[in-house]
Amino acid sequence: MAVEEEGLRVFQSVKIKIGEAKNIPPYPGPNRMRDCYCTVNLDQEEVFRTKIIEKSLCPFYGEDFYCEIPRSFRHLSFYIFDRDVFRRDSSIGKVAVQKEDLQRYHGKDTWFPLQHVSADSEVQGKVHIELRLSEVITDSGVICHKLATRVLECQGLPIVNGQCDPYAAVSLLGPSRSEAKKTKVKRKTNNPQFEETFYFEVTRPLSHTKRQFDVEEEDVDKLALRVDLWNASNLKFGDEFLGGVRVPLRALGQAGVHDAWYFLQPRDNGGKTVKVDELGSLRLNIVYTEDHVFSSDHYSTLRDLLLTSASVKPVSASAAHILGEVCREKQEAAIPLVRLFLHYGNILPFLSAVAHAEVNRTQDPNTIFRGNSLTSKCIDETMKLAGNHYLQVTLRSMIEEICTDHKPCEIDPVKLKESENLETNRENLRQYVDRIFNMITTSGVRCPTVMCDIFFSLRESAATRFQVDQDVSYTVVSSFIFLRFFAPAILSPNLFQLRPHHPDPATSRTLTLISKTIQTLGSLAKSKSASFKETYMAAFYDYFNEQKYADAVKNFLDLISSSGRWDQKSIETPIMLKEGFMIKRAQGRNRFGLKNFKKRWFRLTNHEFTYHKTKGEGALCRIPIENILAVERLEEESFKMKNMFQVIQPERALYIQANNCVEARDWIDILTKVSQCNRKRLSTYHPSAYLNGHWLCCKMSADTEPGCTPCTGGLPANIQLDVDGDREAERIYSLFSTYMNKLVNMQEACGSRSVYDGPEQEEYSSFLIDDPRETYKTLKSIISSVQTLQQQHTKHRRDVFRKTKIGSQEHPIGDKSFQCYIHQQSESSTYSI
Repeated sequence: MAVEEEGLRVFQSVKIKIGEAKNIPPYPGPNRMRDCYCTVNLDQEEVFRTKIIEKSLCPFYGEDFYCEIPRSFRHLSFYIFDRDVFRRDSSIGKVAVQKEDLQRYHGKDTWFPLQHVSADSEVQGKVHIELRLSEVITDSGVICHKLATRVLECQGLPIVNGQCDPYAAVSLLGPSRSEAKKTKVKRKTNNPQFEETFYFEVTRPLSHTKRQFDVEEEDVDKLALRVDLWNASNLKFGDEFLGGVRVPLRALGQAGVHDAWYFLQPRDNGGKTVKVDELGSLRLNIVYTEDHVFSSDHYSTLRDLLLTSASVKPVSASAAHILGEVCREKQEAAIPLVRLFLHYGNILPFLSAVAHAEVNRTQDPNTIFRGNSLTSKCIDETMKLAGNHYLQVTLRSMIEEICTDHKPCEIDPVKLKESENLETNRENLRQYVDRIFNMITTSGVRCPTVMCDIFFSLRESAATRFQVDQDVSYTVVSSFIFLRFFAPAILSPNLFQLRPHHPDPATSRTLTLISKTIQTLGSLAKSKSASFKETYMAAFYDYFNEQKYADAVKNFLDLISSSGRWDQKSIETPIMLKEGFMIKRAQGRNRFGLKNFKKRWFRLTNHEFTYHKTKGEGALCRIPIENILAVERLEEESFKMKNMFQVIQPERALYIQANNCVEARDWIDILTKVSQCNRKRLSTYHPSAYLNGHWLCCKMSADTEPGCTPCTGGLPANIQLDVDGDREAERIYSLFSTYMNKLVNMQEACGSRSVYDGPEQEEYSSFLIDDPRETYKTLKSIISSVQTLQQQHTKHRRDVFRKTKIGSQEHPIGDKSFQCYIHQQSESSTYSI
């Protein structure tokens, strides 16, 4: 979800590798081990949770998490929890990284010390306050100065134990002062509107004749206003601290007025002093990205250079190929290139061109596409995007069965447990391999068309280049579909959305053995047993030394690499797209039934959207996809609940609350995509609920009243390929900008090669340059378009900085920005200190 900002869209995303924790303090009891899991939080909102690692003080998680961030945030936090024997969770420690500091750790494996978790330090949200210093004449005729403090509202306060009933405590801090006042409690809202004013005496009364508007400087320096937010709790432990701000009165200036938004801060004594490693540490790799995307016309020159890459001769002189040459990792270039080419329908010509060039450079057919080249990385990324649901329908059910059944499959005699039988384990493993092999080799008819066309092109190029080798037309395809697609998905199902978490060690070992065997079966190697270093694997593979397995692989490869074998058609077998627990409000199908909220298991396939009392039970309600007319967010004020959305049907809307903002966005996106082609989709909707006989948004009384707000923009109907072309162009620009020095070096290398054919400088030797003149021409165009975009970004940043008002709702004053606010006010024509 993009945030509009001064003429461009801003996308935030984060990719996290949660590695391991170490030196967790032992449990204070006879069993000193802990059962720990880790959560990822945007501020205090949990968006991801790892599996529980049992009986360890150094738990290894090895989990990856990626999400688009749909809202503003201040901290990215990680909490380590311990689950005790009574299934109660207690926090051990946390890592909190401020948004401004994320770039310091970008892409680096970093050990973060765990800090104490205390209620006083767990804050989020912002408050709007207004201060006004006024001169008051008392009844006795003397002048004094009073401070009028107006607490207007708060936004984004944390929800504590499922509720938020906030109030504000306001006090004036200074020598011998203890004045404190409270607002009324606002029930069931984390965005309270207070609109209350309190008065504090600031100075001693002055004589009636002395009328200058002055505040004694020594007093101002010592005075500050404190606003604390509290949650009114019914528990015996007392009210919970939600956050506070401290405003020095020097912020008033000579004008005597201060109106600003503030980020809430923890208490000064909220964080305890912690020795390094007292609570242990957590290894993380965080990649936070902000894409600032202009309108499409800004990228036209760079985009045209990229999209015409397939027609450039030689292809190594094209803009797309040059991007792969200058990037540190080929994967960096492959991801945005593939998404851009898929979006514009140019993926096949580009991949055919770079694959053909690489095949012609290959001398040994046994090493074809074995390296991490731009071609292999681009094909990997294409399979991951276009083949995601093909993978789901082919393997998901079997992977779930393996992870659930926990059948022993260890066949290494050294690792065998005393209670296990080697022959039983071999049979368990053989059955798993057989079933997965059959699922794969009979799935050819479901292989996406774009993958089949790519495989056909690879096969043609390889067969033409190596005419003597009979098997190369098979091995060139199997090296991708088995080695880089099915085998990795079996090995790490969590990375391919086949499982929510990394499997436990025993299951992971089973999947490793299956993956190895499937990989070897698909490779069509002439000496199968020699493919294994381990003797126990070679012995196990004897089960599959039959011609029927090789024939099945070849038939499968023939089918998926035949060009034009079928037209695009819908898949008849239901594909499970997403599932999970959410809270729904009764739809009112029974006229007199209570419309309460209940937790239900939701399940979405390409055929229908259903909910169930719990996972595995029969559906309580079925909504055919063709009956979904729109999927939109529901305004929070409708039910005083966050992360709600509505699935609009012909007769009613289903109101649903997701577990967090990331899940809400994911559900809205996938439901919108799968229902995009419905003929009766709505163009308008009601952003608020229909309650008490009228729509809360437009106040119309008829429940059949047409919507009052336009529906959000349509998304592509293709579930797999939802790509924003401009965003990918911006990412490619960012890469070229990052590696500008390499572009210049490559340009110099082209000039050097054009002038003479002598020994090449070492710094130029890493570049693949087949045609120096053509490559130089492309590089000149790339550098020119990148420099133009750099100038536009610089101008935009300056414009935004000039218009930024610190203390506004969009840019509240934080713990690091008060001095910036004072400086900004000093330069203002309205205020001068």
